[in-house]
Amino acid sequence: MTGYLIRRFGQALIVLFFVTVITLLLIHLFPGGPVRAMLGPRATVAQVRIFNHLYGYDRPLYIQYLKWIDQLLHGNLGFSPKLNMSVAALIAQDLPKTIVLVLLGTIVSLLFGIPLGMYQAVKRYTVGDYVLTGVSFLGYATPTFFIALLLVEWFAVDIHIFPPFAPQGSSVGQILAQPQGLVLPVIAYSFVLYALWSRYMRSSVMDNLVQDYVRTARAKGASERRVLWGHVFRNSLISIVTLLGLSLPSLVAGAIFIEVVFNYPGMGLAFFNAAEDVDFQVLLGFTVLATVATILGNLLADIGYAMLDPRVRYN
Repeated sequence: MTGYLIRRFGQALIVLFFVTVITLLLIHLFPGGPVRAMLGPRATVAQVRIFNHLYGYDRPLYIQYLKWIDQLLHGNLGFSPKLNMSVAALIAQDLPKTIVLVLLGTIVSLLFGIPLGMYQAVKRYTVGDYVLTGVSFLGYATPTFFIALLLVEWFAVDIHIFPPFAPQGSSVGQILAQPQGLVLPVIAYSFVLYALWSRYMRSSVMDNLVQDYVRTARAKGASERRVLWGHVFRNSLISIVTLLGLSLPSLVAGAIFIEVVFNYPGMGLAFFNAAEDVDFQVLLGFTVLATVATILGNLLADIGYAMLDPRVRYN
């Protein structure tokens, strides 16, 4: 396992190198360059020249890259002149709130998706299975932002049960202090994920039910409950754990739409605002963070796979 982790770490460095290079190149694809995009079309040639020199964009590309990497290694993700704060401070402020939303939504979706997926596999081709399959397909087909808008229309505008906006605050404590405002964002976020987990869990349980170890357990007199929860459940979780790790970046990305609709003050909303304001320093920092999350997600998925399945060994 140690050798495998060392190899994966080396691969992660290579991936990070290519992602950072491509990201830096994309910044220079702005019409007129990054400084022109930041200052706007009314900026004079002299102003663009001054800011290019100030930020080092008039230097060779490899010098810009080395300077940027040196900043990253020192924890400096850049400075947002439009927000008048460092990108690292912005991430430290908004990322924990996004983690709260993603964590709550994922937990709720797993609590419903895993047992209902098992139910569908055991009761396959029944009315209950068909109904839940239809709900899952609805979750697959419906965009996240549309679900969020429907929830606002039904529960906030029509019957006034929940507020139409998410809790507002600069800290996690202030967000959690308004639980009623978290209900609709968490439901909207977890509904799509529920469709994903339930479908994968159903397929995985159905595959495991026909394996030899299940027939052996039944032949030894094990009860159906013990077969399902003591044998099939653990082996079926392998696909969910793998999917969780691989889906980590998309889980965070999916929160962007929820945060925008409900005005949730997290990293997704900050990313959306940065894209609208052409705040490329914030976009650069978030891109690097998403890359690291992708690499960590893949690594955690492999480790979790090995822990759940003793047959898997990384040599």
